[in-house]
Amino acid sequence: MENKAIAKTFKLLSQLMELHNQNPFRTKAVASASFKIDKLPFAAAQASMEQLSEQQGVGKSTAEKIRTLIESGSLPELDTLLEKTPRGILDMLGIKGLGPKKIQIIWNDLGIESVGELLYACNENRLIEAKGFGLKTQEDIKKSIEFSISNQGRFLYAKVKPLAEQAFADLSKAFPAARFSFTGDFRRKVEIINAIGIITTANNAELINFLNDNSTYTVTDQLENSLFATDETGVKYQILYSSVEDFALKLLQSTGSETHIQQLLDISSPLPSLDSEEAIYKQLGLDFIEPELREGLDEIDLAKAHKLPKLITFDDLKGTLHNHSTYSDGVHSLEQMARHCKEKMGLSYLGICDHSKTAVYANGLTIDRLQQQWEEIDRLNSELAPFRIFKGIESDILGDGSLDYPNEVLAKFDFVVASIHSNLKMDEEKATQRLITAIENPYTTILGHPTGRLLLSREGYPIDYRKVIDACAANQVVIEINANPLRLDLDWRWHRYALDKGVLLSINPDAHRTEGLADMQYGIYVARKGGLSAEKCLNAFSLSEIENYFNKRKS
Repeated sequence: MENKAIAKTFKLLSQLMELHNQNPFRTKAVASASFKIDKLPFAAAQASMEQLSEQQGVGKSTAEKIRTLIESGSLPELDTLLEKTPRGILDMLGIKGLGPKKIQIIWNDLGIESVGELLYACNENRLIEAKGFGLKTQEDIKKSIEFSISNQGRFLYAKVKPLAEQAFADLSKAFPAARFSFTGDFRRKVEIINAIGIITTANNAELINFLNDNSTYTVTDQLENSLFATDETGVKYQILYSSVEDFALKLLQSTGSETHIQQLLDISSPLPSLDSEEAIYKQLGLDFIEPELREGLDEIDLAKAHKLPKLITFDDLKGTLHNHSTYSDGVHSLEQMARHCKEKMGLSYLGICDHSKTAVYANGLTIDRLQQQWEEIDRLNSELAPFRIFKGIESDILGDGSLDYPNEVLAKFDFVVASIHSNLKMDEEKATQRLITAIENPYTTILGHPTGRLLLSREGYPIDYRKVIDACAANQVVIEINANPLRLDLDWRWHRYALDKGVLLSINPDAHRTEGLADMQYGIYVARKGGLSAEKCLNAFSLSEIENYFNKRKS
């Protein structure tokens, strides 16, 4: 075992000792020992006890621990502390700007136990409420987490999209005579990708020279028909070469999933090389299949039968539901959120859904404060007409599946989003029944982020999707597509089943600031992958249609 590895173990021990409020003098001594071990002029693994003990800042007690670690590979004291510490808390120790004291507050005061939950709290502006945290600290932590995630080799589509567009612009400018297109998972807008795919007719040697001369990009591998590169942030790119004549065919082949391409080959092998993808699909007897749908599900059969859905677009959205304001944990006021929707986005309505009373960590609304919010909504509706603010709430689903307001209060909302935010460690049976109980509540309008997942950070609680969706169908409950790029929940792989059961979906940004309202675009992307059309999306309803829907639902 090398000195650095030993020092790292001692550092972790000192951090956990501080985290668990152990003797501060011993904690400092262990931290100091970690520094000294790293600076030893010889290999600790080859040294005698006497040599180690003689080193300033080490001493006999530390030398014994070093020997134990080298011989057994562990320290009993450290093992005990590790057993008491959740995995997610240990992960936080690797985040720049977070020491044991701050993590202790995050864990004990805010109830956050994973890096994913911490990132989401930063996005919701929740960290600044904790002792010792400010806006700058919150933003620094957020950036550190995002950087850490980007170095895991998998990337959120939403995070790499601006980088991909910049790379595309750089290449197009450098090679104006060449053809370029996004391809692969990125073109299909898969929510998590390994690399940004680009296909081009540019000369490969010239392309490599351009990238090598550009400080932003580093070529990491070269193959006969492609190259791989990374940018300054660690994001990966795969650039495919194509002749001008085969560009459409190579684009089609590199875009679709393996299953989709195999299904095409089952119709015609080899695939024809024509001037466009549209022409290739037509020759195969198929309607053109949008890139987002090329996942190898039922799109081939639908294209044969001329029954492909007309996929929803951002322009189809008439309003936005499930948003937060400063009444709970939002950054912007109710009026700011409403005016942004009306004046900047051209929407017809806003559904405000601040957190309910159980969410004390998010300044959840007591019944008295609800009345204050409703009075402001009435005033703003008068001022902003015909724009409409709907009185909603994100009501916590409690452990037994009940909602956290009495029925006489729930009845006063225009609509209710029911969501789970606490006690997330459930087995499938418990989670499914908890959701179904909430769905069966007559005041539940929309089921919010059904699995509670945070992409690349926290797996959702396991649920029986069919049972939950069937319950929504039976109780006429809408299912949310939470458009926050960290959630994108309901997963697009279950949209078709929900739509087949007659369930409406709603693309909800869960916005906590005006900028977050734009996240509906990411909801659109996954909704298109799931085959959603405008007529089956709740917030694509016109103002009069959704007013009628809410009124009918309440009656």
